[in-house]
Amino acid sequence: MDRGSAGMPGSESLGGEDVHLTPDTAVGSEDGRLAVAVRRVGSGVVVAPSGELDHDTAELLREPLERCLDDGVARIVVDCSELLFCDSTGLNVLLAARMRAEEAGGAVHLAAMRPAVARVFEITGAEIVFRVHASLDEALAE
Repeated sequence: MDRGSAGMPGSESLGGEDVHLTPDTAVGSEDGRLAVAVRRVGSGVVVAPSGELDHDTAELLREPLERCLDDGVARIVVDCSELLFCDSTGLNVLLAARMRAEEAGGAVHLAAMRPAVARVFEITGAEIVFRVHASLDEALAE
């Protein structure tokens, strides 16, 4: 799958700008596409996936998370309010980012999970390894 890199967030492009990453080609149905917005908030970053996070779209979230970590961002808040679905591949992307952030002294927080996504974290036990917040505002206030 061809994923465009135009607008990939680097350290210089995170300074207050919103960057939207979308696939160049449709993945499955129109409803199955994933868009990821990245924006700097204070000393951290909010990464906001929108759509369905699965085997076919996980790389679209992995890339901006890894770029943020490569750039030394210590605190990443993943705003899940527009995330409609998350399978085990998506969960593994988030777990890998969490582990890498913690190794560097940082953290990955999850905010505003919809019930279907929260259920995946509950069933797998992943909810106990993440700091989960009811809302984005709550996550940013911490």
